[in-house]
Amino acid sequence: MAEAGVGNAQLARKVNLAGTELGLRLHYDKSTVSHWLKGSVPKKEARPAVIEALSRLLGRPVTYTEIGWGTSPGERHDIAAGVMELSRTDMDPSRRSVLGAGLYSATLLVPSFQEVLVGRAEAAQAGRTVHIGDSDVETVRRMTDKVAEILDEIGAGHARPMAAAFLANTVGAYLKASGPERVRRDMRAAAADLVYLTGWMAMYEEQQGLGQRYYLKALKLAGEAEDHVTYCRALRGMSLQAAHLGYGPKALELADAAAEAAPAAGPRLVAFLRGQQAHASAMVGDRHGALARLRETEVALARADNRRDAVGGYDEAAYFFHEAHVRWRLGDGDGSIKSLRRSNAARSPEERQGRLHCLGVIAERQFRMRHVEAACATWNAFLDEHAALSSARGDQHLKTMRRSLPAYRSIGAVRELEERARHVAALKAA
Repeated sequence: MAEAGVGNAQLARKVNLAGTELGLRLHYDKSTVSHWLKGSVPKKEARPAVIEALSRLLGRPVTYTEIGWGTSPGERHDIAAGVMELSRTDMDPSRRSVLGAGLYSATLLVPSFQEVLVGRAEAAQAGRTVHIGDSDVETVRRMTDKVAEILDEIGAGHARPMAAAFLANTVGAYLKASGPERVRRDMRAAAADLVYLTGWMAMYEEQQGLGQRYYLKALKLAGEAEDHVTYCRALRGMSLQAAHLGYGPKALELADAAAEAAPAAGPRLVAFLRGQQAHASAMVGDRHGALARLRETEVALARADNRRDAVGGYDEAAYFFHEAHVRWRLGDGDGSIKSLRRSNAARSPEERQGRLHCLGVIAERQFRMRHVEAACATWNAFLDEHAALSSARGDQHLKTMRRSLPAYRSIGAVRELEERARHVAALKAA
């Protein structure tokens, strides 16, 4: 109602009008709407009139879930509607605060691959007006690659709204379209990759509840596509998110589940999964398991080809980053710094966001080890990168830096860095 700029009486009139088109004689007034706002729910047969009235007022579809009335029978198994609803909200800056209020659930029950296969029959209902082919699947895959490139070069803050808009405006219609069953499965697999990437960007931008919701939709799309590999990639992404938030046991549970669920996998996927298992094992203090998984990661990566995938890719930079986390958790600070530097040295020049994050981690660990002047040098390199990137995680590193420096103002390098950090922060806030 706030978004549409309408009051109680105006909405009541619009609902009554929509009701007449449904064959209903409704007599709602402003007091009725007041009751809805306090939590009461209109009778079942009248709810579609409320949905339609709000949709017309806003000029876009409104769903039962968005209003807070659960799901309609048609939405219950419709992953396409769920993807469209989530991405449409994400692409609209005025409504993004609604998503930001969502909390990450550390106790979430993640559906197994067999469970996400349920509902494929419901997804195959008739009534579509759009027909898709292989070229449409290729369009989604190419767009995913482009979004990944933009993510690397200028940051998730710019790339995620583009991905959300494409999901809402194009992919949602493709998911509802008719076409050969093989093409429809391929489309769901391609969409799952883009949804997974969008969830990863939300996680990277510290929108953790939103990222988790995207990941869950990626799992369900993978199930509808009967794509076991894509399911495992999304599950591994959820493990990475849990690790980032400090939930070691949950991270290990999800990483092990992804590895156990994986079908016969190529060496790059094996490395992708084992590396996350190594990180999570170190988080829970399993030294033997962490080092064993790390060795398996290295062996698998050595057998992989040189292809660089936008989604689910794994390379030397990723391996050294995992090695750095394992070393840090096992008490080898100097070894961790060395591995992080090797990670950045292995990155392609286009991976600016990954380089930025790695520099932030290096500096923070140097500082924790009381290598203050070395940390200042790294933080200066970080500021060189951060000035041109839109990254919430980069902003967080900057905040950490500025909180850490005042205690060491007797050091000239610290005073110079603090002044430069203040200037960069002002530019980013402008």
